[in-house]
Amino acid sequence: MNIPAELKYTKDHEWVKIEGDVATVGITDFAQSELGDIVYVEVETVDETLDAEEIFGSVEAVKTVSDLILPLSGEIIEFNESLEDEPEKVNTDPYGDGWMIKLKASDLSQLDDLLSAEDYKTLIGA
Repeated sequence: MNIPAELKYTKDHEWVKIEGDVATVGITDFAQSELGDIVYVEVETVDETLDAEEIFGSVEAVKTVSDLILPLSGEIIEFNESLEDEPEKVNTDPYGDGWMIKLKASDLSQLDDLLSAEDYKTLIGA
């Protein structure tokens, strides 16, 4: 199971990478493996400002649909449009080409509420 140490994680299986005040968000390797083959990613909240723990989109796999939960408050500034044609990138490269959104974070102190890689490993029993 791939759990990069430099990222932060949520109990809902999203990961966050911070660069300045911009957060890149996707789902974890664990989440994509649990979902199975991802066939569609929907994000219709670009240019919207949402609070942490609000739903920002959904990911559809062959067997199920799961909500995507925002890890930090802020404005969604970009959706990874390559996922429209190639949603399988979430399965093959969840921390790279399979990222989902970029968010202009409004409160970086919320990072303190997220899980470290070690805490996330404990959560999923890895």
